[in-house]
Amino acid sequence: MKVLVVGGGGREHALCWRLAASAKCETLWCAPGNAGIAEVADCLPIQPEDIEGILAFCRQRRPDLVVIGPEAPLVAGLVDRLAEAGIPAFGPTAAAAILEGSKGFMKDLCAKYGIPTATYGRFKHPGPAMAFVHQLNGPVVVKADGLAAGKGVVVCLNADEAEAAIYAALREGRFGVAGEEVVVEEFLEGEEVSFFALCDGQTALPLASAKDHKRVFDGDHGPNTGGMGAFTPAPLMTEALEERVMREIVLPTVEGMAAEGRPFHGVLFAGLMIGKDGAPKLLEHNVRFGDPECQVLMLRLESDLLTLLQAATEGRLSEMKPEWSPKAALTVVMAAEGYPGSYVKDTEIRGLEAAQEVPGVKIFHAGTYRSPEGALLSSGGRVLNICALGEDLAEARRRAYEAVDMIDWPEGFCRRDIGQAAIKT
Repeated sequence: MKVLVVGGGGREHALCWRLAASAKCETLWCAPGNAGIAEVADCLPIQPEDIEGILAFCRQRRPDLVVIGPEAPLVAGLVDRLAEAGIPAFGPTAAAAILEGSKGFMKDLCAKYGIPTATYGRFKHPGPAMAFVHQLNGPVVVKADGLAAGKGVVVCLNADEAEAAIYAALREGRFGVAGEEVVVEEFLEGEEVSFFALCDGQTALPLASAKDHKRVFDGDHGPNTGGMGAFTPAPLMTEALEERVMREIVLPTVEGMAAEGRPFHGVLFAGLMIGKDGAPKLLEHNVRFGDPECQVLMLRLESDLLTLLQAATEGRLSEMKPEWSPKAALTVVMAAEGYPGSYVKDTEIRGLEAAQEVPGVKIFHAGTYRSPEGALLSSGGRVLNICALGEDLAEARRRAYEAVDMIDWPEGFCRRDIGQAAIKT
């Protein structure tokens, strides 16, 4: 098979690495890729949002499957355009990708189909939004309705903070078009877990759970980011809880989307809050693999990824049963100084070869490129994913940080507490 992966981050490096390992995969392209992806795929100078460029390439080279990593091209309808050209693609249509493209749509779907989630309201004007804040009378979460690269969610402990967040989105345009409408919802307490399922429009196949770390600094301080580290499996996700999440959240979502005439194909990523009573509630749905959760999932996946994605695309998921390593996997994100604000670029990174010699370690590139002289340079905010497998979470964590400490990159930083709270001392 000839396969094209769309995207150039750590998630796409992990997907390319797994796809390249498939006996079925003869040719692998990635648009645009990065320095790490270039080791396993041919990188193309086409950006994920360049739908016309991707279509032109696909019409010429006719890939057997296109795997779309990021959410923006999915929401923009890349799958629809590829289908019109007769090119099979893994991912939802624009009509189904609205699950992530509009947080308000997702909340309305929950209300209509009885999916447990936080009490919420949708607002385009600050006055009614603030009236709802006072009605909830407690901490709230203010979310930009559209895509905001993981940065459109503000947790507000009081009415003053809520007012600032609402005005920033609706009056000051902080999130652009994405923030022209906001969702205000009650703040849920408990433990967050990421859960993933493959979907083919009718069947939903549970994959695995993971735990993400969104805040930029140790101890969950600082602004939200796209994710500073993750591990899998999440200790909280028992077999019984997984069955409950599938029954109460994933299956009603898939059935609801089908009933709405928006059948969902691809990865359904449920961001969950598990309350003190053990009951799961849906925080948000994403319509693609999480980043950096994908990286640790790919380390544990023992089944052929290409076979699974092909089955999802062709409506044959009922025949599949993914196999997982019983080991734990953890990733530490190394980011450029200043991230998630303005950050330094084009700085040299050394020591990766030695770091990858640590047993169980795999490094996925997120924002890197090679200079003409062959030096490895940074090109993004999140730059490297230092991942490791271990017999348990403690071993995976020790290995990952041992590798981190071998990397020579003065302009980079990372959190030092990924997975720490989950390790029983």
